Amino acid sequence: MKQEALKTLENAGYRILGKEGHSAVKVCHWAKKSLLGEGVCYKEKFYGNELGVRSHLCLQLTPSLKLCDHRCVYCWRDIENTASGWEDGVDSPEEILDSALTAQRILLSGFGGNPDVDKQKFKEAQKPRHCAISLSGEPTLYPKINELIEACKSRGMSSFLVTNGLHPEVLENLVPPTQLYLSLVAPDPKTYNEVCMPLRQNGWDKLNKSLEVLSGLGGRRVVRLTLVKDMNLKNPAGYAKMIERANPDFVEAKAYMYVGYSRKRLKMENMPLHQEISEFAKELEKYCGYGVVDESEPSRVVLLKR
Repeated sequence: MKQEALKTLENAGYRILGKEGHSAVKVCHWAKKSLLGEGVCYKEKFYGNELGVRSHLCLQLTPSLKLCDHRCVYCWRDIENTASGWEDGVDSPEEILDSALTAQRILLSGFGGNPDVDKQKFKEAQKPRHCAISLSGEPTLYPKINELIEACKSRGMSSFLVTNGLHPEVLENLVPPTQLYLSLVAPDPKTYNEVCMPLRQNGWDKLNKSLEVLSGLGGRRVVRLTLVKDMNLKNPAGYAKMIERANPDFVEAKAYMYVGYSRKRLKMENMPLHQEISEFAKELEKYCGYGVVDESEPSRVVLLKR
């Protein structure tokens, strides 16, 4: 990655990890909010009681910073710096986690002197208990993704892994994380190509194969819909058919958020209101065997469960 791009990431709060520089960590917005007593992320709200996920204990990282075979129009990243193939050396999962934990503590250090910070939470935050492998890029491109999931387990950390579904061959042999997310952002191939701008010509076929693979995997599985108004916030029946094939444990219908580089590609009007997401989720209920069980208005997301 070019030095200018790296500098931009660092100014945005990213810290590059390891010898090879293909990994990064960034303190989540909601981790900071939690430390200040200003709320928690929707993942804690939805899954915290069952899985013990806590926003202030979350380590948000990526093992594949610049690598993704989608260039989604709604992505908050600079997609011009995205590559689709692995060309560099490979850091070990232990190197990535060790440097991520060190960087996270440094990034949080300023909170220690803030009188508004919950002191007990700050102390606990020095030892994250959850790893969100979702910060940037496509993590299944990292050649040692199974070892990374195992390394999290060996440290007593739960793990959420988010994939774009373009690597079904990796999913077939994946060590189950605590929760596996598959992004589904189109109900038909035309919309898929417009929204995801894939770097692989057979992206739609790969995605559909991954949906089939997901249905046979163990562990907790989520299909997440990232919905952009006037682009893919449509055709709930089409989404429902694909969801049923994947047979996930949960479905998250979430609004695109007007942040980062996406503001250069989209307009504020493309960000759905929470009410619009809620209405879409209710339409989705009519076509599949999933019902609304929770929602988070600040994150504009609705949870459905079979």
